[in-house]
Amino acid sequence: MEHIIVFGASGTIGSALVHELARRYPLAQVSAVSRQATHFSITNVQSYVVDYLNEAELNSLADQLPAVDWVVIATGILHDDQVKPEKSIRDFSADKFAHVFEVNVIVPALITKHIIPKLAKHQAVKVAALSARIGSISDNRLGGWYAYRAAKAALNMLLKTLSIELKRINSNSVVVGLHPGTVDSPLSKPFQAHIAQENLFTPAKAAVQLIDVLESLTPEQTGNCYAFDGCLIEP
Repeated sequence: MEHIIVFGASGTIGSALVHELARRYPLAQVSAVSRQATHFSITNVQSYVVDYLNEAELNSLADQLPAVDWVVIATGILHDDQVKPEKSIRDFSADKFAHVFEVNVIVPALITKHIIPKLAKHQAVKVAALSARIGSISDNRLGGWYAYRAAKAALNMLLKTLSIELKRINSNSVVVGLHPGTVDSPLSKPFQAHIAQENLFTPAKAAVQLIDVLESLTPEQTGNCYAFDGCLIEP
């Protein structure tokens, strides 16, 4: 392993992933990319600031990078100052729906568009994006959360399609969605009341679990979505 790149490095899970990857692979270069300046006091981590919706900036970043072994995309939103999960279709808003899709689907698509050409050509490579069990159509038993459910389902399809394309270029490639579970973070804070303590992970524990899963996956498992415990999440 020579080069790992993490997008969303300023976020709770993204930052934890950078720290764990740098610890686990001390001889690898870890490129930590975020929309705002983020400093890591780790010798093998290099930070970059990029506007993910600016293709010129993404292209410029790609031009600076050596060949990439792993790409980890830890961007995304559930709620922010513009949106919150819908309890009912009555809460649906086209503008808010578009915002959720932009962050959760369009951003990963643009990232992969510009970074995939940097993947190492003749060795095992892995691309993972943070997804969610809630993006599973077959697992939807509670309803609600229209935009977030639809966005994560769309992200999973994006990753599946990318896995097919990348397989033609590199038969040793793995492209997957990863469900981190409920992580103690600003994203999950409003929804933690009914989560059992043992099911609420610290960011550090979540990072360890996610990297354990990613390490274990083989090219035969590409195109799928996996939970933090390594179990397949059905579409």
